Amino acid sequence: MKTIIHVNQAHIRKNIRAEEENREPVLTVKTYKDNRYANTAIIHGIIYSPDKPLSCGARVWIETEGKVDVE
Repeated sequence: MKTIIHVNQAHIRKNIRAEEENREPVLTVKTYKDNRYANTAIIHGIIYSPDKPLSCGARVWIETEGKVDVE
């Protein structure tokens, strides 16, 4: 089954100043059957880290030890 994961950048920006219990869900996990909203999802290779961004400021990134093909 195909799954699309949408990252809501507006919610990421709002959450920077929000208390943890008041954070908006930044991820929408969509299938043909439903939409699920979350701040945490285990997606092999994808990291969302609102409290510990990368040194460049990125809060969502892909990290893998697998092969990556670029076209």
